This record gives sequence, structure tokens and C-alpha cells, in this order.
Amino acid sequence: MAGMTGAGVAFQVLRMGLLALVAAGLAACGQTDGGGISAASTPLSKEAMHLMADKGVTPSSPIFIRIFKEESELEVWKARDDGHFYHFKTYPICNWSGDLGPKISQGDRQSPEGFYTVNAAQMNPNSNYYLSFNVGFPNAYDRAYGRTGSSVMVHGNCKSAGCYAMTDGLIEEIYGIAREAFAGGQKSFALHAYPFRMTEVNMERHKGSQWYGFWRTLKQGYDYFEVARQPPPVAVCSKQYVVNARFTEGAPTDAAEPCPPFERPQPELWVANDQLTAPAATRLAKAPGIKTRNLAAEAVFAAAASGNGWGATASASPAVMGFNGQN
Repeated sequence: MAGMTGAGVAFQVLRMGLLALVAAGLAACGQTDGGGISAASTPLSKEAMHLMADKGVTPSSPIFIRIFKEESELEVWKARDDGHFYHFKTYPICNWSGDLGPKISQGDRQSPEGFYTVNAAQMNPNSNYYLSFNVGFPNAYDRAYGRTGSSVMVHGNCKSAGCYAMTDGLIEEIYGIAREAFAGGQKSFALHAYPFRMTEVNMERHKGSQWYGFWRTLKQGYDYFEVARQPPPVAVCSKQYVVNARFTEGAPTDAAEPCPPFERPQPELWVANDQLTAPAATRLAKAPGIKTRNLAAEAVFAAAASGNGWGATASASPAVMGFNGQN
């Protein structure tokens, strides 16, 4: 700054300070990684690419996402050429808000449950929470019950006021996986948000909940995927989710109106017969990370503290005991 007047030096110092603040703000919003590459366009890691190859899928393969509140876990599944979906990775949900049960209204700070759809327009590369995508709440079912809310996301930053919050590193990978699936031609992907892994044991554990009937309906979608390894078709009529329905006289057009006649075809059953030889092909990968909430673990401690022995019995839910088939 040699040769400048005192006013000129002061101006340059102020200018550099403002530039530094802008750069810091952009980094905080997750818009750049400091090297000119936006977080939203960060290439998938070599580890993710290798895992996909081992699993027999590609970055452009369609995806399906399941969320489990009680276990604080988000699963990404990817389709192979046989049309069935195969587990790619389970990610810890850093934080979610509210309790078990669906979201009802704007401001209730409750994370939603139900069957949702995410398209490319719902992806937000400029999120205030690093990266995010909108889960699609309220859907037709929610609107049929007058439920309200907006901008319900899966995002980074590990802070939640009705959303599902991941760490920034994990949402970057999940966002990238969805981005590549859209680039490969997938128009939208299903996102199923469940209160817990919907085994009969877990359902029995929660049979006293006011939401038990609603959860029985969600379980139909869970069970369908478990046997078919394909997300089921889901419609809404008579103010209910209707899973795996083939409507014989036209699909429903109003979620509150009675359901048109339908039949339920037999799902195409998935048979475990993995011919891939890579060790990771059948290994159910789990990403390391933080869970600030884990109601499944809390349930075990509560049961043990009550002295009923439930947490230590052989009949305890595998999901609650931490052995949910994903380890």
C-alpha cells in the first residue's frame, strides 16, 4: 500500500475486510469449498464410487430413501438392472425434532412421517443449512387432514426445528448421490419416513400410542419393500394411504373422496441371490457420525431401569437392541 494516502489505506483495509466477510458468509452457507467448487457439485468421493461398484450399481442408478426416527437413521438404497433396490449405506441422523408421530401444523417443531416424493426442483444447493432437499410435506394425505407446514427438509448443520438434520459431510454425500440419480434420468425418488423399524415387536411396543392405527398403514409400505425390495405404489383416497393398489376404474383424484375400485397385485418377490463376489456387495455399510437423539437406546435404558427385564430378553426388538441387520 506504499504511496497511498491515509484515507486510501483505510479504504483498502475496509475493502479487504468486507471481502473476507463475504467469503466467510459464502463458506458458512455451503456455497463454495474454498476452491471454487460448490458443495452441491462436489464429486462423489472415491470411497463412495468404490462402494457403488462393489454393490453393482452406478452413480446414475435410481435411489430410494428410508428414514427411521427412533433409531435416528437414514438409509440410501440404489437400484440394480434387475429392478430391485439394494442397500447402499445407512447414515446417522444427527438431529430431528419433536417426538414419534406425524407432523400436524406449522411451528409444531415436529419431523414428519409418511410416504413422500422428492424431485429435482426440491433440491436446494443454496441452503442456509449447508445443503438440503425438501421432503415434500405436506403431501396429499397431510393436506386431506388440514396439516400445515413448509420447507421441511433433510439438511446439514445438525440443527432441527421440524426437519431431519445431518452433519454437513453426510448431507454432502447424500445430496451428491441424489444429484447423480437425477442426472441419470430419475424423475423423482420416494422417501419413506417411519417412526421406527416397523417390525411386529416394535409395533407391539408402541401399541398404546394414539398413532398406532396410522402406523399400521405405514407398516404396509415397510413390509412391501422388505419382501419386494421395490418402493410400493402409494395412493391417497378416503383420507388414507392405499399401498400397492391397482385401480380398475381410474386412479383417485381427490384424497378425501372414497377410493375407486382397486385390487392389490402380488408383489414381485425379491430373492437374495447375490452373485457379486466383492466383500462389500452384501455388507450393509454404515457411515460413522453423530446421533444427538437415539430413542431406541433410551428405550433400552428405560426398560432396564424399570426392572422389567425387557431390555435384556431374547424377545427384545433387534432394532432397539442395536442389532437391526444394518451393522
